[in-house]
Amino acid sequence: MATEQALQARSNNCCELCGATNNLAVYPVPPNSDLSVQQSVYLCDTCIAQIEGNAELDINHWRCLTDSMWNQEPAVQVMAYRMLHKLSSESWAQDALDMIYLEDDVRTWAEQGIAAAESNGPTRDCNGTELKEGDNVTLIKDLKVKGANFTAKQGTMVRGISLTDNPEHIEGKVNGTRIVLVAAYLKKAN
Repeated sequence: MATEQALQARSNNCCELCGATNNLAVYPVPPNSDLSVQQSVYLCDTCIAQIEGNAELDINHWRCLTDSMWNQEPAVQVMAYRMLHKLSSESWAQDALDMIYLEDDVRTWAEQGIAAAESNGPTRDCNGTELKEGDNVTLIKDLKVKGANFTAKQGTMVRGISLTDNPEHIEGKVNGTRIVLVAAYLKKAN
């Protein structure tokens, strides 16, 4: 309980990422939080649900990161950096990532969590929707296929995908050729 009280005082009873004042809870910053004040943040249930992948990412909700990334608390900086990294396909998030300054130890902490999430996390499409074995997806942009001398066109349907060891990639057939595709360039088909 002491951690929560210290976080309430530090955050002025507001979500340390978005500033919301309702449904706040202690969030231990993964991957190795010791549940101390220094390794935890005080977040609203909306932020927690989206961080943990239990709710679809609301890109507009995360525009708050352009303010919270300047917070003086390393744990808040780490979470802001990780979310900006997750949203880096958005131009405003990439701009914020280019501007953010983190001390070397804080950047290392932030990147450890990103690496852990990417190596252990589920494969997700461009909208953050989890992809499963056998799903159908469509390409959201033209992709030049190296070694096969063709371009997979935007809108091409890839049926019955296979997941790989890397959650950033899937395998599927395009133009009769089995290729590896980057999940960030795919959208799950309904």
